[in-house]
Amino acid sequence: MTKTIEFYFDFISPYSFLAYKKLKLLHQKKINFTYKPILLGGLHNLGGITAPAFNERKMKNMKNDCELVAKKNNIEFRWNEKFPINSLQLMRGYLVIEDKIKNIFFDTCFNYYWKDNIDLSKTENIEKILKDCSIDKKFFFKEIQNQKVKDELKKLTNEAFKKDIFGAPTFLVKDKIFWGQDRLDYAVEEYLS
Repeated sequence: MTKTIEFYFDFISPYSFLAYKKLKLLHQKKINFTYKPILLGGLHNLGGITAPAFNERKMKNMKNDCELVAKKNNIEFRWNEKFPINSLQLMRGYLVIEDKIKNIFFDTCFNYYWKDNIDLSKTENIEKILKDCSIDKKFFFKEIQNQKVKDELKKLTNEAFKKDIFGAPTFLVKDKIFWGQDRLDYAVEEYLS
């Protein structure tokens, strides 16, 4: 079995965005990451968790915290005025696109939402992402309605829950959980040990 760091993410998560920007630098170190899309809202529902987005005090702190982390790490970041949105189409979309363009899709979705402040709940903005990634929009919107794709995202989310994962980003290394963008270094240390 190939050694890997599993990266559980949702495009709606600002901390997943920050972690992704940090881990992109680690690809130069030949660390093997496996991307695991989950529906964060579904994961929270399974765990009976109220997301910070629905708690005014946590939300204010989260916004400030993300801006602080971004500044410290020289990551271009802008809090999205339309946070939170339903990321279901994008998360299913990640499952249907070809492997060779997943990284481009990843970058584009995250950058549109967390760098460019674009409302990804609007179909026309998702269509812009698809155009930028050279993804056929008819194929995309048809396939994300496919029951197998719906079931796959549910399965990945349920599997994450069964592994005691409760938020995004989460890194899983050798069955050890590292939760949060600030735990990426710990996950890497575990991977390299």
